[in-house]
Amino acid sequence: MKNRCLVRVMGVFLFGALFLLAAGCGFKNKPLPPESVVPQAIDDLRYTVNDKGIQLTWSYPVKTIKGSVLEDISSFQLSRAEIPLENYCGSCPIPFTEPVTVGGGSPLDGQTRRKVSYDSNLLRSGHKYFFKVRSRTSWFADSADSNVITLVWFDPAAATGKVTAVPGDRQVSLAWQPVTLKTAGKDLLVKYQVLRSLDGKEFTKTGDPLVATSYLDRQVSNGRKYFYSVQTLTEYKNEIAQGGVSKEVTTTPIDLTPPVPPTGVTAVRTDVGIKVFWDRTDEADLAGYRVYRRAADQDGYQMLGNVEPTHTLFVDTKAGESVRYYYSITALDGATPANESSKSKEATIRN
Repeated sequence: MKNRCLVRVMGVFLFGALFLLAAGCGFKNKPLPPESVVPQAIDDLRYTVNDKGIQLTWSYPVKTIKGSVLEDISSFQLSRAEIPLENYCGSCPIPFTEPVTVGGGSPLDGQTRRKVSYDSNLLRSGHKYFFKVRSRTSWFADSADSNVITLVWFDPAAATGKVTAVPGDRQVSLAWQPVTLKTAGKDLLVKYQVLRSLDGKEFTKTGDPLVATSYLDRQVSNGRKYFYSVQTLTEYKNEIAQGGVSKEVTTTPIDLTPPVPPTGVTAVRTDVGIKVFWDRTDEADLAGYRVYRRAADQDGYQMLGNVEPTHTLFVDTKAGESVRYYYSITALDGATPANESSKSKEATIRN
């Protein structure tokens, strides 16, 4: 009886051992190929400067390197390197430190791709910094390195004072107040970067950094609204550190160029009045014409009326029978307010 019980106990232990062995050898789940769990590399690592340091941002990866959908990111590994400017070597390896772990989660917030924001403080003046990030899944599969961003840190220069924007014809004239660095140094130089936006949200650099406190933007279109701000920069031995950004201003360039005056003006007396003809004006934004008349004994003109841009004829039905008149035509464009050309050469008839 005892022997029979012993056999049963040993059988249970043997079955359990075989079960654990089978599970340990991988018979329970098939191994996953790496490309099915490794996230695509992050390619939009960016930074903005604030009064305490910088804020890093990047987007969650949503696919693996194979192209399959990622359901979850367990964490991000953010690496940083710090080098004194006097020791920086452009051809030397970047001495990244051990990464810090940033929490992950679902790549999507509903239908929107999520972004990560991370504040990096305790930056030291006169140092060059490098940052990169990797994402990791729950399978401990790391992506490749993201794009590397680099910056030079000085105590951020204050934002410039009031920025003014004066609209012109296909141009905007900007001006602003100069700033003084918090920490002066013979090798430090203040510069300014003009930023422009079409919607007041996404600003991009316009032109190169300036020492001057004015800028003429000719890369604009009339009738379109533009947003501007100016960022203060600190330059040290060709290295640029970002500073404060001014409050934004808005303006709309305006068309100030009038059309060319009409040509070929002719006046003919008829039974219904004096008919005035002219050649069609070849202007892309032509909005119409104005007809002017003066009597021979007068210097000033009287405006008789407006003519649609598709017509080149006007009938003066109020002309006197025994008065000699001189007629002149101007062209109008579609600007608001409209630009009017100079007067054409006069045309007259003898009574």
